[in-house]
Amino acid sequence: MTAPVLDRPARTSTPARVSATVRTALTLPEVRWATLSLGLFALGVALHLAGTPAPLWWTAYLACCAAGGWEPAAAGLQALRERTLDVDLLMVVAAAGAVAIGQVADAALLIVIFATSGALEAFATRRTRDAVRSLTDLAPEQACRLDDGRETRVAAADLQVGDVVLVRPGDRLPADGTVVDGASEVDQASITGEPLPVDKHPGDEVFAGTANGTGSLTVRVGTAAHGSVVARIGALVEQASATKAGTQLFIEKVEQRYSVGVVVATLAVFTVPLLLGADLQDALLRAMTFMIVASPCALVLATMPPLLSAIATAGRQGVLVTSAVAMEGLGSVTAVVVDKTGTLTDGTPTVVAVGPVAGWTGDELLALAASVEAPSEHPVGRAVVAAAHARGLPTSPVTGFRAAVGRGVRGLVDGRTVAVGAADPDLAPDERQRGRTVVAVTVDGVPAGWLALADRVRPSAAATVAALRDALGRSPLLLTGDEERAAGALAAELGITDVRAGLLPEDKVAAVRELQARGHRVLVVGDGVNDAPALAAADVGVAMGGVGSDLTVSSADVVVVRDDLATLPALVGLSRRARRLVVQNLVVAGSVVLALVSWDLVGHLPLPLGVAGHEGSTVLVALNGLRLLRRRAWRP
Repeated sequence: MTAPVLDRPARTSTPARVSATVRTALTLPEVRWATLSLGLFALGVALHLAGTPAPLWWTAYLACCAAGGWEPAAAGLQALRERTLDVDLLMVVAAAGAVAIGQVADAALLIVIFATSGALEAFATRRTRDAVRSLTDLAPEQACRLDDGRETRVAAADLQVGDVVLVRPGDRLPADGTVVDGASEVDQASITGEPLPVDKHPGDEVFAGTANGTGSLTVRVGTAAHGSVVARIGALVEQASATKAGTQLFIEKVEQRYSVGVVVATLAVFTVPLLLGADLQDALLRAMTFMIVASPCALVLATMPPLLSAIATAGRQGVLVTSAVAMEGLGSVTAVVVDKTGTLTDGTPTVVAVGPVAGWTGDELLALAASVEAPSEHPVGRAVVAAAHARGLPTSPVTGFRAAVGRGVRGLVDGRTVAVGAADPDLAPDERQRGRTVVAVTVDGVPAGWLALADRVRPSAAATVAALRDALGRSPLLLTGDEERAAGALAAELGITDVRAGLLPEDKVAAVRELQARGHRVLVVGDGVNDAPALAAADVGVAMGGVGSDLTVSSADVVVVRDDLATLPALVGLSRRARRLVVQNLVVAGSVVLALVSWDLVGHLPLPLGVAGHEGSTVLVALNGLRLLRRRAWRP
């Protein structure tokens, strides 16, 4: 009988994912208000440039300020009642001041920036929460419990430690536990990342959410539903995401203190001259000028254009960076952690060596093996057939096909009994030492040779590892759930010196936390559900491939849609260039603010000149940041 296809977590096409993302985003009020504000701003700009009467574009700009500013204003007032000064409130006040002196377009632009930032934060929080909930889909809702030999359908969540369940071919396991009867191969890729299904026999451990193969298993439940590995993955992602939720841009951290200073200084500029006998109107005008020239508008724009330009440039190369915080963080990483299967490798087993015995050629051996494996849906069978097709080898029809769990397949090919299955431990020791899977081929019960299979290394993996090592001054750390020999062989091939194998998701998170405790800013690269907690715990998480699991993509800060590993060094380099431009802009903006403030305090700064200087520096730093939109900013 043909083995059933081992299903993996559902994958969604990129267009469908984009459509679902848009629908989710529009359910959030922050996104709807930010979208309305942006639309009104665009309308105001169009009317302004078209030369329409001033009341028309003033109305559009004011409506933009109202749509995008009422929520930050409400939040700021609430914070003020709690005796804290929110930077959003200062931005609203600064926007109101800009409107008061006729700079309504600048006020609208400032409001759009902050409304969009709040919308992105709300969307990121919602997406992660939804993805964690979807993780429960990995485990089945119901289980077949055995009560004194009778089968009873129960909710998987109601299973207790010690219950015995029956798992039929093709089903997903409902709980963590131990096999007590039966034999089958189980696809554990969602938990451990192993590229090939693992044979399971009595006494072996199994995990909830993994896919059973061709045999039936009787499993004794060892862990309640809330304590299973798949449940712990969701909890780890939520915990790590909550920890990262407070991550801010450097300038945002400065703004919170800067805002308090501006408010205090503005009050002082207004009240001190009054106490010394100055005219009320003069004191108010000086204070308003001070607040305008000291407002952090230019400082905000000093930061955002370079980072947003870098995000746009990365997007043209098939890399989605989810936020300015992530883009800024990429340039400051000091350690890289990489997964093995699906990241450094393709995640698909491939025939890498053929060892015929005397009397057979490699092509003959491979053609016979492919003929008998043709009806099989097992990953080993598909790899053998693919290898024969790649060499252009003809295959023959098979009759009497049989598949035996843990032993392989057999059938009649051209009147001879051909079998492909588990090999003796002493067969092809060199291949086994390199962590490869070896299967034996027999013809009429006589050994004809062996085939070695391995997860194929990505063509760009070695160059990427070398580039990251040169950029950071240290080799990436390889963390994998795969077995130690396979991981060690791959690391040796790619020049990776630090390898940890056989890890569960919580072990990967612990390794990331260990690096962070030693002062490193950690970049984690992975592709599977088992990598999601580590991606969420990292300072920057990168998900390979645009069609991975929802949880993996939602836990990541960066998604490499084209699944091209070579983009990583270029992305880190782009982020570093963006950070350099941010520093340049902050120096320019800070110098202008200092000069204008000093002029206003020491002398008499005319309000139009103060506005011109402030807006001029804003335009200058914005244009400087846009330099990263050029194609040559991306340097592979």
